[in-house]
Amino acid sequence: MIIKELNGHMPQFGKDCYLAENSVVVGDVVMGDQCSVWFNAVIRGDVNYIRMGSKVNIQDGAVVHCTYEKYPTNIGNNVSVGHNAIVHGCTIHDNVLVGMGAIVMDNCVVESNTIIAAGAVVTQGTHIESGTIYAGVPAKKVKDIGQELISGQIERIAENYIKYSGWYK
Repeated sequence: MIIKELNGHMPQFGKDCYLAENSVVVGDVVMGDQCSVWFNAVIRGDVNYIRMGSKVNIQDGAVVHCTYEKYPTNIGNNVSVGHNAIVHGCTIHDNVLVGMGAIVMDNCVVESNTIIAAGAVVTQGTHIESGTIYAGVPAKKVKDIGQELISGQIERIAENYIKYSGWYK
């Protein structure tokens, strides 16, 4: 793993975090407890700050970045960022699944209990309401979700990644 101080900012990690050997975390990054950063994932707090809550998993090949002097990245608790997804200069609240290959762009807000479908592109400045699924290019609301999807998908995946990281520790 590459953990790199930049411009006086050293990444900070909560308790019981896992970072894969070829993951990269740079600069002004603070993450909570039980987070995981998987193979080839990059979290780059070089041009602005990145804050992550607890039980966040950044899966293989995903990129978390921000925008110089404009948009930091804030990620809440219990968030899964799928394989090869991009989260850039936005705010993602608690209990969110960002699907594989999805892109969440600058100045977006993703409210809690939400799924961004695989391959979706959430364009700049979009505000995604709580309890919904957004899909497509550009991403649009496709339906409201109930507790069964929140528990069955969002919470299950976040919990599973805590379990998976234990296999590697």
